[in-house]
Amino acid sequence: MILEFGFLLSAYLLSQFYRSFLAVLAPVLIDELGVSATDLSYASAAWFIVFALAQFPIGAWLDRFGPRRTASILLAIGGGGGIALFAAADSAPVLIIAMGFIGLGCAPVLMASFFLFTHRFSDAKFASLAASFVGLGTLGNVLGSEPLAATIEWFGWRPVGWGLFVITIVTAVGIFLLVRDPENENISENKGSLLDLIKVRELWFIFPIIFMGYGVAAGIRGLWAGPYLADIFGFETTEIGRVTLYMALALVAGSFAYGPLDRIFGTRKWVVFTGNAGVLVALFYLLFASEKNELGVTFAFVAIGFFGSAYAVQMAHGKAFVPSYMTGRGVTLLNFFSIGGAGLMQSLSGLTVEGFSQDGALPASGYHALFLLYAVSLGLALLVYMFSTDAKPGSQPKGQKARAIRQ
Repeated sequence: MILEFGFLLSAYLLSQFYRSFLAVLAPVLIDELGVSATDLSYASAAWFIVFALAQFPIGAWLDRFGPRRTASILLAIGGGGGIALFAAADSAPVLIIAMGFIGLGCAPVLMASFFLFTHRFSDAKFASLAASFVGLGTLGNVLGSEPLAATIEWFGWRPVGWGLFVITIVTAVGIFLLVRDPENENISENKGSLLDLIKVRELWFIFPIIFMGYGVAAGIRGLWAGPYLADIFGFETTEIGRVTLYMALALVAGSFAYGPLDRIFGTRKWVVFTGNAGVLVALFYLLFASEKNELGVTFAFVAIGFFGSAYAVQMAHGKAFVPSYMTGRGVTLLNFFSIGGAGLMQSLSGLTVEGFSQDGALPASGYHALFLLYAVSLGLALLVYMFSTDAKPGSQPKGQKARAIRQ
């Protein structure tokens, strides 16, 4: 069990690394390939959008074929092939296509792990296990910050890309050889459909916060931190790497901090609500902060990373309304909203920054519009989420089984 989860964790480290490394690579890619920050926002969005759309077939494959083949084959073909294309890229379109392939390769990794958690452990432990796994995996964000910046300085970004290709392939092979599908489970059974899940009314009020609850931290850490710090404060790659390192460490710390909170307070809804309200406060600070306040902006980024790490509890809240025999399709549907939201916000954020930075406008104008976009979107999601049904750890939400899937 240790080895199989070790390789799945390694794959999730890569997933976290790949979704965030453009923030550090941005200045280098802009200089060497002549791409723009908007081009990079599209590349980042491609990762998230392909990742999100892949959740639908992956959910069915997990329920039918199990996590071993689903995760290993996609990681090898998509992840390995994508980073190889990235390392050879010479233009923005190639970068965008490469990031899409990498997104496909990373798409099944966390859901395969959640699938195994669901079938091997009790529901009450799910949030803690998921949060711990996400917290450890989020160290990939750490590797994609100052350590990546230093490695690029030493070797150049293309050799680093080819090194990542080797690591990705080795990880995929390890998953194929060592991960065991759930025992005593008929994973080929095919009961229910995504349409049945969409009909579960309780999920309607959870989807919006899952849609936005990861998108802000992912967007700022994964893309906009680099261009923002370079344009507003004149930071170089190493300085950007240092600030994004702090934010990455906050994402790790936040993931671990959220893990036991649902059991401590006996609620998932209000843990998620309070944490995302903290992100909203940090966004309002960025909207009104002085452009010379480097320390304040750094603290705001760290706060967004820490309070924006409620992903595991959000997933546990939604999963409470999903029947066990639809675990694969259920968690991937929830993850579709999470990653899809991040991808859509990446695209909208690029258009927003570009639109408000044209015609001689100050560089700060585009970033003010960006933070306003995030704040309004998250605020609306929280408003809807207030009407959701809570799901306490270890207890069956009222009416869940009666309304979930009727056969």
